[in-house]
Amino acid sequence: MSVQVEKLEKNMAKMTIEVESAELDKALDKAFNHQKNKINVSGFRKGKVPRQVVEKMYGPEVFYEDAANILMQQEYPKAYDESELEIVSQPTVDIVQLEKGKNFIFTAEVAVKPEVTLGKYKGITVTKIDTEVSEEEIDTEIETERRNNARTISVTRSIENGDTVILDFDGSVDGVPFEGGKAEGYSLEIGSHSFIDNFEDQLIGKNVDDETDVNVTFPEDYHETSLAGKPAVFKVMIHEIKTQELPELDDEFVGDVSEFDTVAEYREDVKKKLADSKDKQAHRTKEDEAISKIVEASEMDVPDAMVDSQVNNMINDYANSLMQSGLSFDQYLQFSGMTIDQFREQLRPDALQRISSSLVLEAIAKEEAIEATDADVDAKIEEMAKTYDMDVEELKKNIPDSEKKEMKKELAMEKAIDLVMDNVKERAKAKKKADKEEAVEE
Repeated sequence: MSVQVEKLEKNMAKMTIEVESAELDKALDKAFNHQKNKINVSGFRKGKVPRQVVEKMYGPEVFYEDAANILMQQEYPKAYDESELEIVSQPTVDIVQLEKGKNFIFTAEVAVKPEVTLGKYKGITVTKIDTEVSEEEIDTEIETERRNNARTISVTRSIENGDTVILDFDGSVDGVPFEGGKAEGYSLEIGSHSFIDNFEDQLIGKNVDDETDVNVTFPEDYHETSLAGKPAVFKVMIHEIKTQELPELDDEFVGDVSEFDTVAEYREDVKKKLADSKDKQAHRTKEDEAISKIVEASEMDVPDAMVDSQVNNMINDYANSLMQSGLSFDQYLQFSGMTIDQFREQLRPDALQRISSSLVLEAIAKEEAIEATDADVDAKIEEMAKTYDMDVEELKKNIPDSEKKEMKKELAMEKAIDLVMDNVKERAKAKKKADKEEAVEE
């Protein structure tokens, strides 16, 4: 195998990979062996038909596609290593020559990691964030805990905002029922806005056993185009009205939900936890602001293919998250009224920011000769083992060297972030035009 590398515009490269004809012959043999049990030829038992007979019937190219795929999967990783390129995308492959008795030639177009010209990264000005905890915030947090421990009870009064209503509904457009417009014993939280238009508002004031018509209009951009913008009528029957009964905020409640004995002790603990949370959030916000400013001050030419790869990773992560909650990605797109292309475009700015942030942090680490040690990696693995209640030594054995190498890189980037944040200057948010201009000059 031989590899020729051609540098293209915007940090793209094209590898021309040539594979000896003998390897193509082997790949054709493999392709035939993979398919022979699926080939039916009269006069031959399944799996026993000679290759020459198949090629005579269907042409010598019948196994070319499979053979090409075998060779590209086999040879591309070798070409990747030989090229010594820092490849940051999946390859776009194109077959140049595929003919029996001749060398197999294909190209792989890839994105390579862009060079970064760093701007200012020390002494970055970030916005000072107020982390003081108010009494209102403490009250809100405690109220949330009370709601989490509330009892759901049936009531005989009229429906109010926040109630949960058990109802039947049957929807129609121009007197014609539509798919998904009917349900029995449906549980609906009033004020959740889970139904279209002002459906829920029209139920406020109704009582158990009431039958009522609810008139709504589907949005113009509704995902089901046959219903978009059309008025609909839902015939609704109300069976039950439920509300939450909150526990009293007293020492008994505190003893049930915490390790404390009194309301005063509990409030102090809530305040402490809120303060800790706000401090961490403020630090993350300032980190994001600092890195964004460094990205803006730096120069790099991020290839589109690199962004595409990041978008794909983000979609896969999102799809996995949805799956854990019992929703498929296709269902999410349907409910949101978006196409996959619209969703991808929505993710691109964030994908570009993530890539740019990583690139500048890598560049800072290189500029400052920041490296992570084996001890740093061991400490990280020990932290992971503690988090997931695993044996440290067993976890170390199961983590491949390639992943440990990636961990070193990430840990070095974390040290680069620490260096940036150790040198930031904080400034209160500018309120006057003169202050804003002064902040820009800094």
